[in-house]
Amino acid sequence: MTVRTIPHFLNGEETNGIGARTQPVFNPATGEQSGELRLADVADLETAVSNARKAAETWGDISLAKRTAVLFKFRELVAAHIDELAALITAEHGKVLSDAKGEIGRGLEVVEFACGIPQLLKGAYSDQASTGIDVFSYRQPLGVVAGITPFNFPVMVPLWMAPVAIATGNTFILKPSERDPSASLLLAKLWKAAGLPDGVFQVLHGGKETVDGLLRHPDVDAISFVGSTPIAKYVHETATAHGKRVQALGGAKNHAIILPDADLDNAADHLAAAAFGSAGERCMAISVAVAVGEVADALVGKVAERAEAVKVAEGTDPGAEMGPVITAASKERMRSIVTAAAESGADLVVDGREFTVPGKENGFWFGPTVIDRVGTEMSAYTEEIFGPVLGVVRVETVEEAIELINSNPYGNGTAIFTSSGSNARKFHRGVHVGMIGINVPIPVPVAYHSFGGWKSSLFGDKHIYGEEGVSFYTRGKVITQRWPEPTHASGASYNFPSN
Repeated sequence: MTVRTIPHFLNGEETNGIGARTQPVFNPATGEQSGELRLADVADLETAVSNARKAAETWGDISLAKRTAVLFKFRELVAAHIDELAALITAEHGKVLSDAKGEIGRGLEVVEFACGIPQLLKGAYSDQASTGIDVFSYRQPLGVVAGITPFNFPVMVPLWMAPVAIATGNTFILKPSERDPSASLLLAKLWKAAGLPDGVFQVLHGGKETVDGLLRHPDVDAISFVGSTPIAKYVHETATAHGKRVQALGGAKNHAIILPDADLDNAADHLAAAAFGSAGERCMAISVAVAVGEVADALVGKVAERAEAVKVAEGTDPGAEMGPVITAASKERMRSIVTAAAESGADLVVDGREFTVPGKENGFWFGPTVIDRVGTEMSAYTEEIFGPVLGVVRVETVEEAIELINSNPYGNGTAIFTSSGSNARKFHRGVHVGMIGINVPIPVPVAYHSFGGWKSSLFGDKHIYGEEGVSFYTRGKVITQRWPEPTHASGASYNFPSN
């Protein structure tokens, strides 16, 4: 396999930058190196921020009509390049092509939302707030913002951030994951082809040094982050200490409650898809099934049947439903957690530890795994596994299930399967979780709402995209004005005007 160099995209063009360090990029299905990623040094970071700061001086003054024209064109170009983007995702992430196309589609929803920015940025006006005085307000861009995005959605998550940031008049520096960086470069080229001025959207590759540089740089005004909880907390603390606005989305341990009155076949179908789709490498994956009362044995049997039927193969194979996990290290970590659960007394119903694909034995394969009777003290429950592993916890009542969810430190997503409206209402009102599905296993909000969790799943007070995204990337300004007639005295007073 040819190993290609993967550059940065700065000020409208690809560049290897000044930094001499590189990092390998692998095809998870084969274990072979496919690329060599250029990593930024301090000079490259300074160049990117300087470009963005200069571009921000004019982009924020561009009319809304011209901004939306770029966004509409960008939307057309992304839609026209779905196949190419999906192929890049599958080659470096490993997810199946249909899943890769699905994530692009969800990203496009946010682009379409951002196309409505003229309506979203409408201000407010109060006529004659006091005699001869009017008050009005509007929102302005922050300036330079950076997005630090995870490996699991190399197109969707950047599209959750950049279109809203750019539509509101900011410039955007994307620091994608080093594991699957190529799709970000194609996005940059599509932005340029859509007419976006140079420097408004840039791609800067790097590791911790680059992240720290963005968190601390005085000319970066805001940080958007999606990743694990420990790093999200670090990003929030570091960037806010340096005066930046921050939205940092962390990890998850998403539960799905299954009540005895649920349609079990429907629930099992959705649980399998939510646990094993994208190899479980998504922060909204269902990793814990909470079986209530007598439903447990039947549910475990049905989920096990579906787990064993999942077609695991290279993402480009026709009919593939699940691909490999992202790295060999991730595979070994999953193996360790599953082994520990089995040794601690959990029932390993479906074991994916030794799964492999013939002819691709060096790939990072881990088969769908179902563990019954998981204890809440086990690492299989306490840790975010981020793999195709579904743990089953048994409880007796819906109240016990709600308490289980609320005692968990994460609060990203959760779901309930039931035919009882009263139990569903009790559930969605009682759980301390940001995104809730009722007979919907992965309740990712549509683009005109906002995405984000509670507790240790979110650091900062603004969720991503939607109206909260618009608010995050802008700040308000309020103007109080009087236009006195020049033929009489000004009427100045030392008192606050009130009538």
